[in-house]
Amino acid sequence: MQIFYAPDISGNEFILDESESRHCVRVLRMRAGTSVNMIDGKGNLFEGVISTADDKACRIEIKRVIHNFEKRPYSLHIGISPLKNTDRFEWFVEKSVEIGIDEITPVICSNTEKKTVKAERMNNIITSAMKQSLKAFRTRLNPPVDFLKFISATHNGMKLIAHCNNGIIRVPLGEVYSPGREAVILIGPEGDFSIDEIKLAIESGFKSIKLGNSRLRSETAGIAACHSIYFLNQ
Repeated sequence: MQIFYAPDISGNEFILDESESRHCVRVLRMRAGTSVNMIDGKGNLFEGVISTADDKACRIEIKRVIHNFEKRPYSLHIGISPLKNTDRFEWFVEKSVEIGIDEITPVICSNTEKKTVKAERMNNIITSAMKQSLKAFRTRLNPPVDFLKFISATHNGMKLIAHCNNGIIRVPLGEVYSPGREAVILIGPEGDFSIDEIKLAIESGFKSIKLGNSRLRSETAGIAACHSIYFLNQ
């Protein structure tokens, strides 16, 4: 199924933007009469037919709308420290979107070495991964936020912090998470959270968890958390 992103779609007809039109007509060589599918990032899948195959303004006639397409029975928000290696953070973003995640917040911790992310590039990765994995709901990328501000904010559902400090009791994720619930999971930077950060998170209502017995890189831990929630909801 070939998917096109159409965030502003409405009515019975839609014109793809120049980038999507070029991909549709020049790259995929689609012509008038070809069936196509579009998503708006709000949960709607639009089935349509190309009426005008213009590589700058491809016009599509909408035939049917499927609401809440592939809607997950849970909600997941991961707060994760930006990484010094940008490629690794981008890999986390791409793969977590493919698996299924609602929000990603870069969290600036005491051991965070790189405190910024390229929002435009990250959002492009999110869009590509959403289309590739047939997701109709778009993952939200939030602006970077300080650790203390993140744990002090109001979050719906279960609040969890995954870390590697053996001096603090950690419970396996599967023992504390209940399927169907909203979850917020904190993943630390290279070097992990500081002991003070872990204690502050616990005092703020976050449960201390582990994602297995292996010591994982931050981006791997993020994917492990994302897939574990997905698996527990199957």
